[in-house]
Amino acid sequence: MKVQGSIVVIHLVHVIHKYFIWAIVASYIAAAFLPAFGLWIREVDVALLIAPPGKISISLPPLMLAMLVFNAGLGVSLNELRSAPRKAFMMIAGLFGNLAAPLTMIVMVSLTMRLWHNQDEVQQLLVGLALVAAMPIAGASTAWAQNASGSLVLSLGLVLLTTLLSPLTTPLILHAVGFLTSGDYSEDLHELASGEAATFLGAWVILPSLLGIVSRQLMNERLFVQVTPYVKLSNFLILVLLNYSNATLVLPKVVSLPDPDFLFAVIVIVSVLCVAGFGCGFLLSRAVRANRSETASLMFALGMNNNGAGLVLASLALVDHPQVMLPIIFYNLVQHLFASLVDFWLQRVGFRLLVGGGGDEQAQSRLRIPGS
Repeated sequence: MKVQGSIVVIHLVHVIHKYFIWAIVASYIAAAFLPAFGLWIREVDVALLIAPPGKISISLPPLMLAMLVFNAGLGVSLNELRSAPRKAFMMIAGLFGNLAAPLTMIVMVSLTMRLWHNQDEVQQLLVGLALVAAMPIAGASTAWAQNASGSLVLSLGLVLLTTLLSPLTTPLILHAVGFLTSGDYSEDLHELASGEAATFLGAWVILPSLLGIVSRQLMNERLFVQVTPYVKLSNFLILVLLNYSNATLVLPKVVSLPDPDFLFAVIVIVSVLCVAGFGCGFLLSRAVRANRSETASLMFALGMNNNGAGLVLASLALVDHPQVMLPIIFYNLVQHLFASLVDFWLQRVGFRLLVGGGGDEQAQSRLRIPGS
């Protein structure tokens, strides 16, 4: 009976993964037209279950984020990272590209949008892009890289490296963009960079990730294989709920008071930023003479950021400027869309153009747990 249940869950996970982008789209539609449940999710104080009122307060969104990154940590086997030092140069290059590419794009946006008719919208856009750029690489990039026969070691290494360094790199990016913005938006970015962002990442991203990694080392291989489908299923559910609840803060206003030109500008700019990330990964792979599996990992890593963390941080710290979440919301959707296109290109066209051998055999044979 347990085996049959596992088979059903595995099949369900496969189906959901295939159509997951439509689940994200559906969550945004629900947030725009049926926001009540999402707003209730944001108001629930989980701490009331364990402490008297007024002592501590823990809302569901950061808790759901912690569950996602804990599950991502479960997917990390230290045995698989033993060969990581041999790819140290590529990881450092990937870290540099992950910082430099989005910052360069944000500077270009700030220059080209000077003539925009509404400078408040420009500030909102820049702050949203800053939060996208400041987040570590998404754990989901490892799953996409594996599907494209990428290097699992390089993918995991980049996710861990950017996550562990995020208390340093996130303030750096937020401060940098803070100098490009003005007024309250600049003040908010500098305040976030001065401590709140690092504290948030430490408590809700790094600590749960490390706990997940430690938990994985305590598991035997049989138990890990048994729980993986259920963890992946819970990930899909949490991701949809997290996107839905965060989107309820901004999408109802977008529908009730539409601003087509700003919406169009946001979609175009986040799409260009996403293309720049994937493109930077490809150019970087050529510069460091990466083989085809390493190229796949670099492209997905530099094109995909942990927007779940960015959305939660924005919804908690920038509640007075909810419109800054629009770029993050759309980037979250666009990055999965472009990931599917890049996956198609790598599988059908791109790998024929690349020099090198096959993908990481271990990556192809293992069942991975996607992150946020």
